[in-house]
Amino acid sequence: MRRGSRKVAVVGVALSDCGRVDGATPYALHAQAARRALADAGLDRAVVDGFASAGLGTLAPVEVAAYLGLRPTWVDSTSVGGSTWEVMAAHAADAIAAGHADAVLLVYGSTARADVKAGRRTGTLSFGARGPLQFEAPYGHTLIAKYAMAARRHMTEYGTTVGQLAEVAVQARANAALNPQAMFRDPVTVDDVLSGPMVADPFTRLHCCLRSDGGAAVLLAGEEYVRDCRTAPVWILGTGEHVSHAAMSEWPDFTVTPAAVSGRLAFERAGVTPADIDFAEIYDAFTYMTLVTLEDLGFCAKGEGGAFVEGGRLLVRGGELPVNTDGGGLSAQHPGMRGLFLLVEAVRQLRGEGGARQVRARDGGPPRLGVASGTGGWFCSAATVVLGRD
Repeated sequence: MRRGSRKVAVVGVALSDCGRVDGATPYALHAQAARRALADAGLDRAVVDGFASAGLGTLAPVEVAAYLGLRPTWVDSTSVGGSTWEVMAAHAADAIAAGHADAVLLVYGSTARADVKAGRRTGTLSFGARGPLQFEAPYGHTLIAKYAMAARRHMTEYGTTVGQLAEVAVQARANAALNPQAMFRDPVTVDDVLSGPMVADPFTRLHCCLRSDGGAAVLLAGEEYVRDCRTAPVWILGTGEHVSHAAMSEWPDFTVTPAAVSGRLAFERAGVTPADIDFAEIYDAFTYMTLVTLEDLGFCAKGEGGAFVEGGRLLVRGGELPVNTDGGGLSAQHPGMRGLFLLVEAVRQLRGEGGARQVRARDGGPPRLGVASGTGGWFCSAATVVLGRD
């Protein structure tokens, strides 16, 4: 149970149309996901008194709330990249537990792929050259280069191989093959990953997330609303968040991410351990993110991530710890700040709505505990949420 006297549940989740969506605006994807999440919960938008959004509009989340016809009395516009939505879920759960809000809607939508295709924007190579970044930009320190450098350090320090990193992409694609909503479902092999065009050594193209359009929404509410919902509640059991560095020169150890702190806090507050978890949804803009986050969350020891991801351990079918059960950002969808999609998939798994990709607990029954862990920037921030069902 979270701090305060009120339990908090996720009562509605949904995705908008995802993948290749050329005919919609980001606002429309926000609205579509929000409507679907409310319908999933079986609640009217009139109950929503809290709203969280980031990434769209000059005055986010004011513009998006106005577009959706909401007038919230509690808002959050925290923006810390991919971990944004796990941070927002933690803040929303605290607010509901304390009685500052009753029902909080988290919404995201992006036409990142369509915008690049139409020439409305270019690919995001960096976050700019202001502040601390001015000291890195002159050296070509692109976003992907930062992740590639961190991966190389792990390989040097612990003997992790590029083939082990490729295993993450292969197993994500195998999970995506079971997800009819995944953007890429055809199987790939380690050789396919290794032989692809180089993007930033050691990452070839399949080591990197895809670019898609899409949106997602999650509705959290106080425990007294559960009886009015059409879906089974998924409880927020514990959360943790942590920020680490702004510039690479300030990062003490490229092989340790902020998830080492956020995960420890989330598990402690939930009263569980990594050994209790049935599946994990982990931010995977690059294969190294999955591997090192598994270490930092405590699913294996530091430096053992390479061996841990081998042998199909991350697979929905037959894996000891299914990871990114929808295919993740590497194969399912990645429209930008993908953290909200992790929460949607975790809730669906705990409800038993995974279909062909449904996870089973070690005893063969439905899963009882799952974790969603988002990463922002170049491992600058992390937030972890432990979820469970009755």
